[in-house]
Amino acid sequence: MPERVQVGRVGKSHGLDGSFVVEQVSEDERWFAPGARLHAGDVEAEVVRTKRAGGGRLVVKLDRLVPRGTPLEVDRERLPETEPDEYYVFQLVGLEVVEEGGRPLGSVARVDPGVANDVLSLDSGLALPMVEECVRDVDLAAGRILVAPGFCDPTV
Repeated sequence: MPERVQVGRVGKSHGLDGSFVVEQVSEDERWFAPGARLHAGDVEAEVVRTKRAGGGRLVVKLDRLVPRGTPLEVDRERLPETEPDEYYVFQLVGLEVVEEGGRPLGSVARVDPGVANDVLSLDSGLALPMVEECVRDVDLAAGRILVAPGFCDPTV
């Protein structure tokens, strides 16, 4: 089975026709264009209709009913190629995080969305902001993220 990437999640219903608000929605709207096909849990579903509700929230109707909380996914090979020095958030999970100077800080357990910027949550309990001043280099091939000193307690 091909690896999949989550591009949203079924949120609260919107109306009586099976439409719902998409939570944790991808910025790439192609996944939710009418006719697009998504994996909704264990089934494949087609987007029938898309619109914006109050506050700009994305509302989608699929060709089948899907329970709230169901992840909406696409096959990884359908993702567009990234530019040099670009990456997908899911590619960061599992990377080793090292401070300039060589001090290991842990591995990325998850990337949490934030108000101003995303946050790297490490398995060591550290949380580092995804800002240029902190993250110096992301090397996917080496499996490593290099961060600037001063963003965590030196005793960690």
